[in-house]
Amino acid sequence: MSNAGSGGSAPDGGPARGAGSRGAGPGGAAPDRGPTEGAGAWVPSGLQVERLAYRRRRAVRSGVIAAISTVVLLVLVVVGVGSTPGWPRVRETFFDVERGWEALPVVAQGLWLNIRVMLICAVLIVLFGLTLAILRTLRGPIFFPLRVFAAAYTDIFRGLPLLLVIFLLGFGVPALQLRGLPNQAVIWGGAALVLTYSSYVAEVFRAGIESVHPSQRAAARSLGLSHQQTLRFVVLPQAVRRVLPPLLNDFVSLQKDSGLIAVLGVIDAIRAAQLETAEDFNFTPYVVAGLLFVALTIPLTRLTDWVARRQGWYGAGGGVV
Repeated sequence: MSNAGSGGSAPDGGPARGAGSRGAGPGGAAPDRGPTEGAGAWVPSGLQVERLAYRRRRAVRSGVIAAISTVVLLVLVVVGVGSTPGWPRVRETFFDVERGWEALPVVAQGLWLNIRVMLICAVLIVLFGLTLAILRTLRGPIFFPLRVFAAAYTDIFRGLPLLLVIFLLGFGVPALQLRGLPNQAVIWGGAALVLTYSSYVAEVFRAGIESVHPSQRAAARSLGLSHQQTLRFVVLPQAVRRVLPPLLNDFVSLQKDSGLIAVLGVIDAIRAAQLETAEDFNFTPYVVAGLLFVALTIPLTRLTDWVARRQGWYGAGGGVV
């Protein structure tokens, strides 16, 4: 039986290594390693080539199975729904393509208001939520009133339904006729979104701040950093990076809930669809508004999954093969 120093060929069909090759297996068999000793270019071994080919076959097989199962499911849904007795009436009332194209410009104009409300509220929610989270994490008895205020705020506004807060601010505050306060419904609807969502975002930030190990603070203080400098340069950068995926999920919800300001009479996408529907009692404009909201939500959702995978949340988007 030949040993590693013989002039025969390696088990994978490549050139044999010399007797001085390190890591030769029992009986002179060369291990499955990447670059050849002394060679400039990396040459995959026969075993590695077989592995890559097997993975490609598995990927193709999984893709074919996924495509077939998707097509079968869609066919079953289309046949099942289309065979129901009320489908012609539903298609005429909810999925009238011509009526949808007529309502699209009006609904899209209302959607632009939703986008502006969402962007402005998102900035205010981040600032207010981060402030509340910092207040809840302050140490020392002197900050006890601030901690109580922040805790009470988050408890109250997480417990109140968003729609109720919109009603209270949108209808209640203008009825007081206080001087110096605006009466525009869109402003108070946005204020309700900020007050409610900041309570959720504050808890997300607080979880990120408290997830930073205390040794990080101790190390920063030992280097001469003050409490404020430690929070700004050491704790907050790590906390924000850790909570970025759930924070983006909150903004996805904010993007959808911005349509609730329609209950105050604001002409947004939903209110515009309602006015269009009132003309002929065809509900296709509502479907158009829903599709526009979905078109806005999907890119942000995919961005959230990408950020989550970058942060090590490998389960994000796990439904994709």
